[in-house]
Amino acid sequence: MGECAAARENVNPILPTGVREIIFPGALHQPIEDIMAEFQKLVFSGVQPTGNLHLGNYLGAIRKFVALQKDNDCIYCVVDEHALTAQLVHEDLRGQTRAIAAAYIASGIDPKKHIVFNQSRVMQHAELTWIFNCVARMGWLNRMTQFKEKAGKDRENASVGLFTYPDLMAADILVYRATHVPVGDDQKQHLELTRDIAQKFNNDFSKRIAELGVGVEMAVGEEKVNGYFPLTEPLIEGEATRVMSLRDGSKKMSKSDPSDLSRINLTDDADAIARKIKKAKTDPEPLPSELTGLKDRPEAQNLVGIYAALADTTKEKVIAEFGSRQFSVFKPALADLAVEKLAPIAAEMRRLMADPAHIDAVLRDGGERAGMLAEATMKTVRRIVGLLDD
Repeated sequence: MGECAAARENVNPILPTGVREIIFPGALHQPIEDIMAEFQKLVFSGVQPTGNLHLGNYLGAIRKFVALQKDNDCIYCVVDEHALTAQLVHEDLRGQTRAIAAAYIASGIDPKKHIVFNQSRVMQHAELTWIFNCVARMGWLNRMTQFKEKAGKDRENASVGLFTYPDLMAADILVYRATHVPVGDDQKQHLELTRDIAQKFNNDFSKRIAELGVGVEMAVGEEKVNGYFPLTEPLIEGEATRVMSLRDGSKKMSKSDPSDLSRINLTDDADAIARKIKKAKTDPEPLPSELTGLKDRPEAQNLVGIYAALADTTKEKVIAEFGSRQFSVFKPALADLAVEKLAPIAAEMRRLMADPAHIDAVLRDGGERAGMLAEATMKTVRRIVGLLDD
């Protein structure tokens, strides 16, 4: 038997009957064998367990996760290993991890039909990160603006993990050969690096991938290569993908802002939501009658964007309804809408958090299913790279 034929038998063994139903129960999209053999559409994303989730996380990420699950197989991760990059010692990392999982479920993600798990349960993330550390170039990582912002002027004291954070992010995505990732503007550069890593791996190992019969022919310019990893595409759409602080419209809404009035936490009750919107910073002018009138009015633009996103409408329609009106009219309407949309999620989160054993069971089940996919990828990657494996 030739090398190529032998490799075809051993690189990606056929997954046992019923594995598709175990990994994505009830999935209507494609057999799990096809996910691993071809670049079939698969969505992956994750949220760090650092601090309280807020409105920006919900509108910019989690609500989109919920919508995407209707037409796609989805993997949603709590990226607890990423949480160590900027801060090694956490008071309650496990509790924060459970809170993210609770937010996923309370917002409407179905952990039975899709996969919800925490990153550290699947060791293949870290294994593939090491290989990607050897694929990525120092110059690529040096260009990452998030590292420059988080490390500040004292880069010598920043952790190596913070510097190589984008390599771990690439591994998170590509260990499942995910084709699409819903990302905010601040993560687009990291996803571009993921594509660069995938392309370099495919280029460097194109011949070996072809010999093993595990690749997909891809065009890189005018050249054809045999690629094992997809060039993952971003999913960026909808209003208010970037929600700003309620106290300063020029700054992004953040968990780390010392003022709790700057954000609406997903665990806030109805009274807290209404109070924070009432106290949100605005300028003395009424809302403009035209959308162009929001230019150079960051606080007004932020509140209009939040209303549009919560109402599943456009900023133009919000202005058509509230244009020329004072904030004393607009803010109560926004508060009522926010309470209607967010208070049920907060109540469900509190209910779930009161039963940590249930959340742990969800994460354990998701980790087992994710691990099956990740190991299928890594068995092939080890052969492509030349690492001995049983």
